Amino acid sequence: MKYRSTRGQVSGQSFESVVLEGLAPDGGLYIPEQLPSLPADWQTAWAQLTFPELATELIALFVGDDLTHDEVAQLVRKSYSTFSTADVTPLVPLAAQADTHVLELFHGPTFAFKDVALQFLGNLFEFFLARRNAREPGHRITVVGATSGDTGSAAIYGLRGKQNVDVFILHPRGRVSAVQEAQMTTVLDANVHNVAVAGTFDDCQDIVKQLFGRAEFRRKYALAAVNSINWARILAQITYYFSAYFALQRQHGARPVFVVPSGNFGDVLAGYYAQQLGLPAAKLVVATNANDILDRFLRTGEYRKDSAHGVVATASPAMDILVSSNFERFLWYLARDHEVPGGDADAAGACVQRWMDALRTEGAFSVSPAALAAARAVFWSGRCDDAQTRATIARCYAHEPAYLLDPHTAVGVHVAQALAPQIRALGD
Repeated sequence: MKYRSTRGQVSGQSFESVVLEGLAPDGGLYIPEQLPSLPADWQTAWAQLTFPELATELIALFVGDDLTHDEVAQLVRKSYSTFSTADVTPLVPLAAQADTHVLELFHGPTFAFKDVALQFLGNLFEFFLARRNAREPGHRITVVGATSGDTGSAAIYGLRGKQNVDVFILHPRGRVSAVQEAQMTTVLDANVHNVAVAGTFDDCQDIVKQLFGRAEFRRKYALAAVNSINWARILAQITYYFSAYFALQRQHGARPVFVVPSGNFGDVLAGYYAQQLGLPAAKLVVATNANDILDRFLRTGEYRKDSAHGVVATASPAMDILVSSNFERFLWYLARDHEVPGGDADAAGACVQRWMDALRTEGAFSVSPAALAAARAVFWSGRCDDAQTRATIARCYAHEPAYLLDPHTAVGVHVAQALAPQIRALGD
């Protein structure tokens, strides 16, 4: 298994290299050069596996020769032993809304869905560094990340106390929840450093990207990424789409529609990869708050920063993002399949580079009608404002049995309700 950059200048990289580098030297994001094939009997052979067992089988498909199956299994067991339920991400019905289930991703140590990936990534960093140091002492990495709330606390709890790892997390001052700020800033491990930035999440993310773009600085401090620009983050999240599918099959036997609260696009991108591997998901739905660049793209084919308003502060702050970094990975597939002749991978990278240049200099770019149609074939989308978020939380809590939604989940539940007729039609 080898990896290439979405911007076309880097290819042939190993799993270990892309995990420790995070961002490609050309500024792109790493993607597999080819997706692996699932076993022919996966729907029966994997149906009764535990979450750690399922994660082991899926992750092992992507690591090449860098990890043995047993090593993957050990890392996975260690990572999910910190969760409060053996199911790791249980699927529960939502009584207030027909045919709707909530995939509970809050059972990790910081109650954020990103614990699923970051507990694994922290252990992966430590494992690879220990192995390198056993061969040649002196290897150490500096993890730099930006957070709108949940990434920071989950990253810190995944990396605190890890050998040969220093972590610096940038958060926008006054724009993360009080609980998440406390989770980050009260961790006193010597390898953890918090930086409050006067600005937005996008400002924090821009600083991180600029640091990675300084080649000499990056080499000197061995920078590594913990945001979802790191491929291992996406890989770890693929598992819970398969887990939810099997849980739903045991209950109803229906093809799932996944409605995913979306900011940086990493969570729903994991669903896209699950679908491309062969998971029979009927549809993936991108649910945004008022920061709706993804919803606007799927409606118009134009990816445009909302320069008039910038980042809007909402009740779902982890989704308060102006530009969704992980969308670049999906754009590469659109470019390869619909924008360049012959599906040439390098030409697709050059196309993505042009789009990213236009976004930086002009604030927008557009894809072809064929590419937009292809995106809509995979994704639907919807938008939810704060009033609708509050109303959805109140409705689900008032129903018996009561269920208390967090604001991010409420965005997804509202969009699921708004699209219910179309979703039901998929089963007709």
